[in-house]
Amino acid sequence: MEGMWYKECSQGRRFIIKISPKESIVKKLIEFATEVKIKNAVVVSAVGSVKDVVFRGIKTGAKLPITEPRMHIHRVEGPLELLGLEGNIFPTEDDKVDCHLHILVAKSSGEVLGGHLFDAEVFATCEVVVTEILASGVERYRSKSGGVKTIFIEE
Repeated sequence: MEGMWYKECSQGRRFIIKISPKESIVKKLIEFATEVKIKNAVVVSAVGSVKDVVFRGIKTGAKLPITEPRMHIHRVEGPLELLGLEGNIFPTEDDKVDCHLHILVAKSSGEVLGGHLFDAEVFATCEVVVTEILASGVERYRSKSGGVKTIFIEE
């Protein structure tokens, strides 16, 4: 089908993960996926609290490819309520675990922030639900046209 690609997949194992205070969410998810030998997965939900959050937003009016000058990097000290974390885990072309995550957090004022997550440290707790995806021929590469890492599906 022109303009989109797809591949049927099945659900595999499901996990509930609790990440301790002062730990990096991204680092712990990569360690988890490596330890339990997950190749492909989706982050279903996450709640808790975080601090030292670093995420990206794409600047208004940006053109493709997405490059550093077309991004705004946000650094928020917190602590913040973790309202949501979603994304996926797929291998890179050299078979390394790669997480593509988006975060949604709230300040004590109720202001909500979010974007592409680079990293965040757990403040009090972080509870994550992950579902394994059973599929082959899906890897993450840097897209020349988009400028960011994205999944490619083998036909």
